Amino acid sequence: MPSLGESELSRSITPLPEVLAVDLDGTLLRSNMLHETFWSAFSLDWRTPFAAAAQLLKGRASLKGLLARRSAVDVASLPYDDEVIAFVRDWRERGGKAVLVTATDQALANAIAGHLGLFDEAFGSDGTSNLKGRNKAAFLVERYGKGNYAYAGDADADVPVWSAAGHAVVKSRSSRLRAKAAAVQSSVSFIETPGMDLRALVKALRPHQWVKNVLVFLAMMGAHRFDGETLTRAILAFLAFSFVASSVYLVNDLLDLSADRAHPRKRNRPFASGRAKLEHGLPLTLLLLACGVALSLVLGLGFLAVMAIYYVTTTAYSLVLKRHTIIDICTLAALYTIRVLAGGVATGIPISVWLLAFSLFFFFSLAAVKRQAELVDAAAARKLTIHGRGYHPHDLPLVAQMATASGYVSVLVMTLYVNSETVTQLYRYPAALWGISLVLLYWVSRITFIAHRGQMHDDPVVFAARDKVSLACGALILAFAIVGAAG
Repeated sequence: MPSLGESELSRSITPLPEVLAVDLDGTLLRSNMLHETFWSAFSLDWRTPFAAAAQLLKGRASLKGLLARRSAVDVASLPYDDEVIAFVRDWRERGGKAVLVTATDQALANAIAGHLGLFDEAFGSDGTSNLKGRNKAAFLVERYGKGNYAYAGDADADVPVWSAAGHAVVKSRSSRLRAKAAAVQSSVSFIETPGMDLRALVKALRPHQWVKNVLVFLAMMGAHRFDGETLTRAILAFLAFSFVASSVYLVNDLLDLSADRAHPRKRNRPFASGRAKLEHGLPLTLLLLACGVALSLVLGLGFLAVMAIYYVTTTAYSLVLKRHTIIDICTLAALYTIRVLAGGVATGIPISVWLLAFSLFFFFSLAAVKRQAELVDAAAARKLTIHGRGYHPHDLPLVAQMATASGYVSVLVMTLYVNSETVTQLYRYPAALWGISLVLLYWVSRITFIAHRGQMHDDPVVFAARDKVSLACGALILAFAIVGAAG
């Protein structure tokens, strides 16, 4: 029977039980399989929440069985806890036996145990009985006998299991939970675990993506309206979009867990990596959405309607549209353009045909560049497909042509705008605006070159906000506009 060193053990008896039973959610896994399977199933079928609600009436075990059947979780890419795996491996090397005992459905328990190759047996919920808390304690006592097993857990639900065990392994920094375990079990050891990472949750909101929402200021800037009321309403529109957009990013990350884990960079996102708890995702999403709706109501029902269109379109993109070629690019271009329209609605400034045409072609180009960059990465990694997308690496030349052509058309629209009557009414020296067309022509060409060379590692808009050359181009565009307006 195994024994642990003093550094690993706090208040123990020797020898320890031979059998080590290990919990899955929050212990072996830095995630929760109920939430994993729900979001996976939801990403595959938008009707999942309705089916899950109906199945829950039959009990949590029945719900877990349904979600396990409907989901497509890749157990190989799940965020396992290396420290717990090392603990289990050490236990077995000392001559002990390890079993996985989890409230997760039996099919997934078998898949996870088979992937890790650490456990002699695996037990999970069977669709009728939820193997958690007192049910888990009763099962282990019946199978191994009271006091004849050690148990590794991480939550209040594990207290009854520790009470009936011969040794408790507590994976938690909570002094309250540690005290509870010590109160029911004389032999206790602890596995240190990182505390709640608030920075990971903040990162999941993607505040760097808020730079896209400055598009709500374009209507105000294009009309040369800089009075206090207009500026205030534009700022409120920016904040509303930022809250709602962050709520959408959270949902998108939850729906894209498998795809993100298969991506060389996105696998480090907070939810995909397990640094942020999936349980926090939905409540935080609803809170952000509520804040966005509240601000939208201040700006009027028209702006609220635009935000509703944005939210529905983005959700449809996350669930369905992103998997369809061309449609996904058109949708991304539309989402950028909606921001421009929202700025006009918020400030009461009509959006000109010129601005609308420029936005559609320019943002179609950026959306295509985003796909181009992903295809370049896939080609470099010799992947046959892009996970969760409808493209293949051999589509790269066509997508690159779409990005370049649409970008050049947007420059053409700007050039035609310089010669329009609208410009002569707004600018004293319209000829200065030709400089804007030249800078845009350079920038569009450069951004497609960067994507072609595999150096575009982020959304093009976010890339531009961090790129010194792009920022210099933005400054030049602003300078040309100021010169044109001042004469």
